[in-house]
Amino acid sequence: MTTVPLRAQITATGPVVYGHHHLIVTDIDAHKKFWVDTLGGVPAKLGASSVNVVALPNVLIVLTPGRPAGGTKGTTVNHVGFGVPNLRAMIDRIKANGFPIVTRAELSAQYEVKDDIGYVPDTKSSVAFVMAPDETKVEFVEDKSMNGAIALHHVHFNAPDVTAMRDWYVKTFGARPGMRGSFVAADLPGVNLSFSPAPAAVVGTRGRVLDHIGFEIQGLEQFVKTSESAGVKIDRGYTKAAQYGDLGIAFLTDPWGTYIELNEGLTAVR
Repeated sequence: MTTVPLRAQITATGPVVYGHHHLIVTDIDAHKKFWVDTLGGVPAKLGASSVNVVALPNVLIVLTPGRPAGGTKGTTVNHVGFGVPNLRAMIDRIKANGFPIVTRAELSAQYEVKDDIGYVPDTKSSVAFVMAPDETKVEFVEDKSMNGAIALHHVHFNAPDVTAMRDWYVKTFGARPGMRGSFVAADLPGVNLSFSPAPAAVVGTRGRVLDHIGFEIQGLEQFVKTSESAGVKIDRGYTKAAQYGDLGIAFLTDPWGTYIELNEGLTAVR
């Protein structure tokens, strides 16, 4: 596995930025075919550990072998999204590598769909959905103005209460509230958090293929203390993980069941 400077991949800066998607996967090689061979991610290391990591612009994909209880659909995090400058080229590459496109099933009620791409009515925007291994739902959004071949775009939550969920992320992480098209949303450096009403009851992420999401926090130890004082339940208090390059770590779960890792120093780990 090649060692790359992870901070070269996380270019967003701020008190809180998005850090990683942590997946529990049945087949490491199958996921590397998707995240590395297809999307262009770079294999990386976390300190002296043997953890499998793929670095993409503004997000790390952490792969842990295991048996996930299910895919992303039906959980509080329905899917993750990436921006690409040429959606057709990306979809053709994904199809050539054998991964299924699910745009028509996912978007036909809302969008005009043609040749596996959904077109937002009255705009030039286009999107597509793909099922990565272990039923990991991934959206691709075309942004012809972006630099580079791919970058983290959004994390899309399914919420029993859209406004309450958005407001919790605004209060807890300092995200800036707004809209992403028709979606209630909030922004942090390098990522959009989008929130849609859940069409049915949802479960938490822990144990599913997207086991947890991760944020990089400046001053993490104090952040944890402040969050606890504000009533946020911390599942695992602040610790240092020497095996990952003296990485600061803590865990919490949002009120709807999204498991969240908090880090300080992840973007500087080699």
